[in-house]
Amino acid sequence: MFGIVRPCTHRLSEGLRVEWMAHLCGLCLALRADHGQFARIVTNYDGLIVSVLTEAQTGLAPGGRRTAGPCPLRAMRTAPVAQGEGARLAAAVSLVLASAKVRDHVADRDGLLARRPVAAAARRVAAGWDRAGARTGAALGFDTALLVDAVDRQTGIETLAGLGTPLLTVTEPTETATAAAFAHTAHLAGKPQNAAPLAEAGRLFGRLAHLLDAVEDREADAASGAWNPLTATGTPLAEARRLCDDALHGVRLALREVEFTDGKLVHVLLAHELRRSVDRAFGTSSCSHQEGTGPLTPDGSFGPPPGNPYGAPPGNPYAPGGPGSPPPPPQPPRDRRGLIAGCLVWVGLACTCQMCCGSFEDPWSRERRQAPCQSCGDCCEACSCCGDCGEGCCCCGESCGCDC
Repeated sequence: MFGIVRPCTHRLSEGLRVEWMAHLCGLCLALRADHGQFARIVTNYDGLIVSVLTEAQTGLAPGGRRTAGPCPLRAMRTAPVAQGEGARLAAAVSLVLASAKVRDHVADRDGLLARRPVAAAARRVAAGWDRAGARTGAALGFDTALLVDAVDRQTGIETLAGLGTPLLTVTEPTETATAAAFAHTAHLAGKPQNAAPLAEAGRLFGRLAHLLDAVEDREADAASGAWNPLTATGTPLAEARRLCDDALHGVRLALREVEFTDGKLVHVLLAHELRRSVDRAFGTSSCSHQEGTGPLTPDGSFGPPPGNPYGAPPGNPYAPGGPGSPPPPPQPPRDRRGLIAGCLVWVGLACTCQMCCGSFEDPWSRERRQAPCQSCGDCCEACSCCGDCGEGCCCCGESCGCDC
């Protein structure tokens, strides 16, 4: 899956993690319901923000969740998933933007798309996604022609851009497309007064998406000779970072003007995680949730030092765990999964980052395993905007005196 807002699940509270997964799975299932199984490949992390914004303005309505069946990406578990207009709008937007991404790769002749038969097939798939997104958008009162027009203008702008062209001229089509999608969530929620600030937040989010994609692809594009906005316009990384920081600040200011019924998840994604996306793209920070790097204990992790803190101290063989104490009762055996079922669960854990963040159930033995990312040490340390959450930090509940 693609997208710039990719929260690591250990940074979300249990409730927010369930909500985030509900919107992600809701987007995937909305794509399947309206456009078939193949359309599910366009599921992306940024598209679900449209669904989150819609629900944040209306609150969780009756019938806003349904229980989905087992899925390999959820370790073959059922789960509540979002449904309704927000999820369908997210699906329509995702289809059109994925179509744009395919056409961009075709234009750049990336990989197999450099071959004419493959490129022709990719263009047909992209055109089909455009039509499918338009059908769903029309049913929701959203004209996806705004998105398609922005995508079409992008190619012409890139053709004319050169050294000295303002970078924001290149990002304008993406900004226009995301502004329209964000603003329409206000109309779906029945709160037209939110349309203007959401359009501004969407415009700046689109700017960030375009810039971060350019920053992350800069070296690869240079090696392959592909077009990159930073290289083409001669924009240094320092200027790109300044534009990103300004956009981050603008998103926060715009969201302050929006009337949310429950905006906690929006706040986490568009304030906390969006900032981390910028840091990740520019290499100014990394996940500090690795053993040995945290700030809370000498070994960098939560909890007691390595070893058994209740083991027998020197000179006391009868303390719990000592040689004179009775052996611990055996743990009841757990049913093991078969080879195929375990492999499917492993794929799901790997694709959803559960094997690198938090804890997870071993795909075959079902024993609990601790992933490398095991604490939230950088959450409150780096948090500068959780004062509006009401319950302290969105990750761990600690208050850190934020001012946003």
